[in-house]
Amino acid sequence: MSDYFNNDYQNNNNYGNNYGSQYSGGSNPYEKEPKAPREKKDNTLGKKFVKAIALGLTFGLVAGAGFEGAGYLTGKALGTDTKKEISLEKELAESNKENKQTASSKEIESTAVSTATAIDDVSELAENVMPSIVAVTTVTVTEYRSFFGQYGTYETPGAGSGVIIDEDDDYVYIATNNHVVSGASSLTITFSDDAAVAAELLGTDPSTDLAVVKVKKSDISDSTMETIKVATLGDSDNIKVGSGAVVIGNALGYGQSVTTGVISALNREVQLEGDDGQIITNKLIQTEAAINPGNSGGALLNMKGEVIGIVSAKYAATKVEGMGYAIPITQAKEVIALLMNGETAKNENGTQQSGAASENTAYLGISGVDVTQAYALQYNMPTGVYVASVYSESGAYKAGVQRGDVITAVDGKDVSSMDELKSALVGKNPGDSVKVSVCIATSGYQTTYVYDVVLSSKDDLK
Repeated sequence: MSDYFNNDYQNNNNYGNNYGSQYSGGSNPYEKEPKAPREKKDNTLGKKFVKAIALGLTFGLVAGAGFEGAGYLTGKALGTDTKKEISLEKELAESNKENKQTASSKEIESTAVSTATAIDDVSELAENVMPSIVAVTTVTVTEYRSFFGQYGTYETPGAGSGVIIDEDDDYVYIATNNHVVSGASSLTITFSDDAAVAAELLGTDPSTDLAVVKVKKSDISDSTMETIKVATLGDSDNIKVGSGAVVIGNALGYGQSVTTGVISALNREVQLEGDDGQIITNKLIQTEAAINPGNSGGALLNMKGEVIGIVSAKYAATKVEGMGYAIPITQAKEVIALLMNGETAKNENGTQQSGAASENTAYLGISGVDVTQAYALQYNMPTGVYVASVYSESGAYKAGVQRGDVITAVDGKDVSSMDELKSALVGKNPGDSVKVSVCIATSGYQTTYVYDVVLSSKDDLK
């Protein structure tokens, strides 16, 4: 018993000496008995790794703060901002990197800033130009046969526009379209002051869709003479796509009207059907200024009020808007000058003549369509003139030319359009023989024949 007590006391006294010295060597009755320590694993490598990371993070934070503080103090002392300098250096580095990447390639320049202004007021232009624009009213007499076999006639009115282009001691000359005056039995010109005067057809050229009519000065009142003006003609060779454009004409037959827009394209190939059914291709100015029936023969103007085109046609399609056309005035002036001299510019053979075709006019006897380079590539056929039809009594028909063939040369001279075909026949007369090179349609245009064609007269084409 005493041994147990002494041993137990001694143990407690040792515990007090080790953990409870604050109680003067006695035991601490409130102190919990400590748990046995866990067995520690040897992880020396892990400790070193953790310590290294901790030291690195600590160094980074301290260094960053130090550099930031130093940069801030330096910026304050020198009047600079270290952050901005670092950012600028990064931008320069990126710029240099991009320059190195593009140094070996061709640079593309940025578009220049335009100085163009909106077309918002053309009132002054219209006021200046309107006295040179006229309305053309036509009456066409058509013959018909009734159900009972009786013949009769009826009159069909038509409306178009015209441009006063010149005058002399006796007449005022007006340019318009051939299709406006074609077949008309009477012509009336209405000037800008609404005075109406009878007119006379001077000449037409179906191949360019141009015509000239004249009005006797003696039929025009003095007050009207004081009002009207001769239009100023411009230069259509120097116009640019996107430049402003104004159209003035007798839209819908209601009288003069003004529309505005821009030049949307140049040298557009537009096909029109001539009086004889022949398809004619001309290169016209395209504009998105509104053009309506009755505008034909009117003026296409630049922003100076100069005539740069004679309005010729409107592209008609249910899904198309804003595509009107005009004959370039630089080309039209040459034809108009011939017509004013009583000559027509060109027939099929390009011969100039007065009024209708004369007995000496020579024809191949075909209707043709230009085969441009684009069409040739698309349809795998040669450039030239596609034969749309052949007159049954013509020299071309008798020689063997057929519909669908493509004429490529005349007398060894290449032709790629109806205009070039006409030029190749200048100076020829009916009965003359020419050598016509033709790619045959039935051979897939792989075979070319050279025909000896005896040129026809107008009577052969009836």
